[in-house]
Amino acid sequence: MNENMDFLLVGNSRLHWAENVHNKYRFFHTKRNDKVPERINLNNLIWASVGKLPNLFLNKDNEIKTQDIKLKNLPEYFGIDRAFGCLEALKTIKNPLQKDLLIADCGTTLSLTKLTASGSIIGGQIVPGFLTQLKAMERYTKNLQTPKSYDIPIQDFSIHTEDSMLKGVSNSLIGLINLSFDPAKDILIICGGDSELIGNGLKQKHKKIILAPNLVMQGMISHFNN
Repeated sequence: MNENMDFLLVGNSRLHWAENVHNKYRFFHTKRNDKVPERINLNNLIWASVGKLPNLFLNKDNEIKTQDIKLKNLPEYFGIDRAFGCLEALKTIKNPLQKDLLIADCGTTLSLTKLTASGSIIGGQIVPGFLTQLKAMERYTKNLQTPKSYDIPIQDFSIHTEDSMLKGVSNSLIGLINLSFDPAKDILIICGGDSELIGNGLKQKHKKIILAPNLVMQGMISHFNN
């Protein structure tokens, strides 16, 4: 087990880091064009990528690819982030009733991945994520602009445009998850950068959901140290 390694997952819109600090991991995120923190040693960095690689000199020998992950029925084209999430869910989620696991990764996209209790991939769904939907409305309409804050209104209907956008996008993502989640058969795990935003809305209807924002990065660490 290598306790001193740092980890990087290159996402579609951000870089996701797990920094080893006194044998505990600190998770944080940076923009793609931000400078690499000086304390990070790129030569020893363990990394994986789902997005376009930034201008960093990363050691190819330290890359983890989807084909390195041992899951049943896992296609090679499957996103490595989704594979890490599946690994960590199988390892850490208590599942005495052997239900299926449904992982909702709330980031640039909302990806739903379903797998059996024995670790066989069933499949998934992918839709534009929270901020992606908001930015799409700004880009493709004349009078809509991306809100500067993301406080989801409590009320379902509003005369204020920004509140209407926020509620509509939130409901679209929560609605998709609700349609795909059967509490009698599934365990639902919410992860990713917008997990708390979406998870808080889901908790109003489903008390028994698992909120694990850093599930994917923890899965990356677990895979490397296994």
